[in-house]
Amino acid sequence: MKKGLILFASFALLLTVGIPAFSQAPSRSVETVMIDDFDGTNDAVTWTWNVQASRFVTENYPIINTFEAMPNSLKAVTNPEDTHKVIGVKTKFDRKGDNWIEIYPEKDGKPYEIPFRGNVKTLDFWVWGAHYLYFLDVLVRDADGRIHIIHAGNLAFDGWRNIIVDIPTYIRQHSRLRSGPEQMTFVAFRITTDPAEYVDDYVVYFDHFKYSTGALAYIFDGYELQKADFGDDETAKDGK
Repeated sequence: MKKGLILFASFALLLTVGIPAFSQAPSRSVETVMIDDFDGTNDAVTWTWNVQASRFVTENYPIINTFEAMPNSLKAVTNPEDTHKVIGVKTKFDRKGDNWIEIYPEKDGKPYEIPFRGNVKTLDFWVWGAHYLYFLDVLVRDADGRIHIIHAGNLAFDGWRNIIVDIPTYIRQHSRLRSGPEQMTFVAFRITTDPAEYVDDYVVYFDHFKYSTGALAYIFDGYELQKADFGDDETAKDGK
């Protein structure tokens, strides 16, 4: 009886580990992808950054620029001989209320949405607070075309702080259709003033914007055939 059980267990083990799972990808593999460190040395960054504001913004504001600086915590993991930069925004409003600014990527003079890769787990960035009671949100567009607002807390603190936000599981990051969007995209950072907070002189800085992702989560056996060219669509990708 025991011998029969041993043979059955050995056969089951052979079925489990002896047959390679060709159609499965290591979806648990997680990597960190740098979106922008704002140093201006990354060739993969093909966009610039711009800023817009709500209607009661003071004339000639907001202003966006880069500055030579970085959070102290990052100095230990970077080359001190390199030039490190951050992006900064200064703004004023003519009245208190529900004011906002948006810092967004731009390409060829138009707003540009940065595509994410894989199944994004978290967004990770450094932000410099001026102890104003303002609120920070991250705007992303899902694979169905809807914009989602992800809350990243308030900015009522002094100096640099590392912010890490989880991507909610209800956000569809990839289309279930062959012809749908291939990935979720980053739209903008939005900063909103508390209605009772001062609005006469505000500055904020960002650095080291990155994300963690299961980059292989949507790679499957035969993935290259998804965009195969059947000859009926000039925009289709070559499936060779």
